[in-house]
Amino acid sequence: MKPMIIAAPNGARRGKQDHPNLPITIAEIAAEAAACQRAGAAVLHLHVRDSNGAHSLDAGRYRAATEAIAKAAPGMLVQITTEAAGRFELDTQIACVEAVRPEAVSVAWREFAPEENPAARRFYSWAGEAGIHVQHILYSVEDIARFNAYGLKDASVLLVLGQYAGIEARVAELPAYLAALGPVHDWCLCAFGRAEHAVVCAGIVAGGHARVGFENNLWLKDGALASGTHALVAQIETEVMSTAEVRQFWGITANG
Repeated sequence: MKPMIIAAPNGARRGKQDHPNLPITIAEIAAEAAACQRAGAAVLHLHVRDSNGAHSLDAGRYRAATEAIAKAAPGMLVQITTEAAGRFELDTQIACVEAVRPEAVSVAWREFAPEENPAARRFYSWAGEAGIHVQHILYSVEDIARFNAYGLKDASVLLVLGQYAGIEARVAELPAYLAALGPVHDWCLCAFGRAEHAVVCAGIVAGGHARVGFENNLWLKDGALASGTHALVAQIETEVMSTAEVRQFWGITANG
């Protein structure tokens, strides 16, 4: 099976002080999306920022960014995020998705915690009925255990190696994650730090998919600073899924 490549060009925390080419405005994000599409990414993992450059879950900004990406990178699948980033509660996260009605969304299992939150359980039911693809973010082996215990069937997950707090991912961590993971429809991998390329390539060899970008890493595999997320995407030298193939694989139709 060919891997899909998801581009994550900014995230919730980094800014221009971290890299001058990190996209903050909607125009910058759309331009980077187009470059990532040309480099082979089928999916754009979208974060938007407010007027001060801070992480935002504003539905209007998400809609505007999605429209700009559609013009700059026709056909590219947009996956919005609900990441709390220490700012947003569950009701705000859910309300954002309900207002935007994106084709795809990523949610952190530990933030939504459907074992504990009826609102999260209602959200998952609603998203399924609305045809919105949900990717569940699992940050640790402990998160995987919670996810497995819940028993969600035929799910898509994103495994995160390393941490925001300066803990870089290592290839050696991957076997423990895969050993803990129960049956899923598909799994994708992202990795913090300079070993991003090595980690996601190991994931692809193991049958997974890759998410790369400035959200998690700024450096090329040779140690040089990357010019943008598109340069990180371009390093993956294997045949990858087209957006049409991703839509079919994830069961996303044109009307949701």
